[in-house]
Amino acid sequence: MTERTEAATRSTGGHTSLLDRARAWRDEDPDPQTRSELAAVIERTEAGSTHAMNDLADRFAGPLEFGTAGLRGALGAGPNRMNRAVVIRAAAGLAAYLKAVYLKKGGGTVAIGYDARHKSDRFARDTAAVMSGAGLDAVVLPGPLPTPVLAYAIRHLGCAAGVMVTASHNPPQDNGYKVYLGDGCQIVPPADREIAQRIAAVTSLADVPLGDGWQTLGDEIVDDYARAVVAIPEPGGPRALRLVYTPLHGVGAGVVSRVLHAAGFTDVHAVPEQNEPDPEFSTVSFPNPEEPGAMDLALRLAREVGADVVVANDPDADRCAVGVPTDQGWRMLRGDEVGALLGDAMLRRDASGVYAASIVSSSLLGKMATARGMGYEETLTGFKWIARVDGLVYGYEEALGYCVAPGIVRDKDGISAGLLVAELAAVLKADGLSLLDRIDEIEREYGVHATDQLSVRVDDLSEIVAAMSRLRSSPPDALGGMAVERIEDLSAGVAGLPPTDGLRYRLAEGGRVVVRPSGTEPKLKCYLEVVVPSTDGVEAARISAAGRLDAIRADLATAAGI
Repeated sequence: MTERTEAATRSTGGHTSLLDRARAWRDEDPDPQTRSELAAVIERTEAGSTHAMNDLADRFAGPLEFGTAGLRGALGAGPNRMNRAVVIRAAAGLAAYLKAVYLKKGGGTVAIGYDARHKSDRFARDTAAVMSGAGLDAVVLPGPLPTPVLAYAIRHLGCAAGVMVTASHNPPQDNGYKVYLGDGCQIVPPADREIAQRIAAVTSLADVPLGDGWQTLGDEIVDDYARAVVAIPEPGGPRALRLVYTPLHGVGAGVVSRVLHAAGFTDVHAVPEQNEPDPEFSTVSFPNPEEPGAMDLALRLAREVGADVVVANDPDADRCAVGVPTDQGWRMLRGDEVGALLGDAMLRRDASGVYAASIVSSSLLGKMATARGMGYEETLTGFKWIARVDGLVYGYEEALGYCVAPGIVRDKDGISAGLLVAELAAVLKADGLSLLDRIDEIEREYGVHATDQLSVRVDDLSEIVAAMSRLRSSPPDALGGMAVERIEDLSAGVAGLPPTDGLRYRLAEGGRVVVRPSGTEPKLKCYLEVVVPSTDGVEAARISAAGRLDAIRADLATAAGI
């Protein structure tokens, strides 16, 4: 080994060198592919390659953080990647937590689901083996299936916990590990910290007992979920609707097709290039319906067949995107627009209970619910918080997440949401109206609540830390010509919300800006909203709102230095 390489590979933790830690990890890695991958990096590092040395240091920079509802990261060898060794440790930590904290009275069942990403099925089987070896009952879904099916199965089967192996809408090179407890909700503090502590306590894979007593469920669990979802729409309503659907190469197609047809929507056109699971997501640069280009094939098909509406799911089908025809061509609705449409539909059918949205979503739903005499609650970002609202009847988040039937799935569910979008579009079509007409109606009553984002992806996470520091130390007095009336540092906890890293700016005339680091991607995300009364007409209000959003975005970028 060269002197330069030896000096650079000294560990920051104790006297063990980086190379020694890497060799130890390699030697117990149960996956021949990642073991070989790591061996090659070690060999190049030993030969003096600076690039390999930096690669190795990154792989061992620390364990992959157990954060938002579990793990998520790039596939590869090492503790800072998603691989079988990391998953086995995570499963062992979860099993230890369940036995020590959550299941003090004895054993329990863990439901395990997985999507069609690279290694998802292997990670699911490893998790089942760990749970079985720990003395817990493990049941695995019968194949690659949507996340909502797993979330449904947890409560339907009376499980103590659930694991979904998915990276949702992340790039093809990623995978993830989402954890639920027996209430069917994703974990929140302190459970995540306590599980992380038990993962860290796993010293060697040889110490993790593995069993083979786990069970693969039959298709009955999918049948039960589908029946429950099909029963959500009002029976006997209009069903004459031409719909284009895409799962974006994910696992939604089979269940969605089944649910739509069973509910009476038979004029459905699937995007053929994207209808089968494909872990490479070969027709899109990024498998997220919010990303530019992701919906091009679906919108092209919609034009060709003369569709009334486009519905898309992300790869694990927990999110739902909606496209509509306009005089200028097809466009995708914003998540807040769909959130308002579904909320309005629930309110019109007198669905009683509490309505909820996250702090980064539009304030419109709260005004609608209050006007109809319903309760409303604002939560932190993420369905791990929204789904826990007492008495929840409907909740949504602007990032295309909607919970329209919390009695079925206590999480966002892109399948049930898509079905309700189809029902609403068909009802409106029967009356000679469209989804856009209903949005016009809502905005005439409540004013235009225009929302947008400033989202910056970074290669170095320190850029996000620096931007948040600048905004805290030198806060703007105005954004887009609108006075900043109040600044709330969410890290201190505000309005009864748990502390989180973020800032909220209350602007004049009902506007607001929320800035926070993403919990799942290397992004700084800024959520903008302006409220413009529609006294001079909806179109005039929209034009005014668009100008204000542009001005806020420019000023915010300057203030944050991004």
